[in-house]
Amino acid sequence: MMIVAGQSQSTYFLEEEVPNTERSHTLSVLVDNEPGVLARVIGLFSGRGYNIESLTVSEVEHEKHLSRITVVTTGRPPVISQIMHQLGRLVPVHKVVNLTWSGESIERELALVKVGGRGELRDEALRLAQAFNARTVDATLESYVFEITGTPSDIDRFVSIMKECGLVEVARTGLAALARGRAGIVDSPAS
Repeated sequence: MMIVAGQSQSTYFLEEEVPNTERSHTLSVLVDNEPGVLARVIGLFSGRGYNIESLTVSEVEHEKHLSRITVVTTGRPPVISQIMHQLGRLVPVHKVVNLTWSGESIERELALVKVGGRGELRDEALRLAQAFNARTVDATLESYVFEITGTPSDIDRFVSIMKECGLVEVARTGLAALARGRAGIVDSPAS
């Protein structure tokens, strides 16, 4: 956010984004890698009634003990701005960037999809998995486990199609995302 003469003006609203339109936002949060940080970030969301649609976290700089949390949440721009501001005030948080507002980002998710069945359905599951570029990571006489990486909508489509072939279960990692271009989170404008 940029504060100008006592008024708050966001420099990150996309042209097509209307201030009262609720939509999905991908937030990237750089934090200290220490016990309790994830609980504090999640507590901020749950304590204020914000829903987390996807959450991933991993250490990204071992020497500096920094982790990156990627959170997908839905809300109107003023609510998202408030979330970002509140996250930025937490002591272990170094930076908060809204990848949705900062321009194009690369977003991927990994899923393991187990499909059970015999005969034609089994053959159809394998054919469809190949069409989606899913890798077979386990095969028995009665099941396959496929690994698929893609956008959340790609994975949703794959899972939907596999329901017809005997879907047993799905495990998804949650979204990993990076802004396009040369700059990293450290170079990006803060909340």
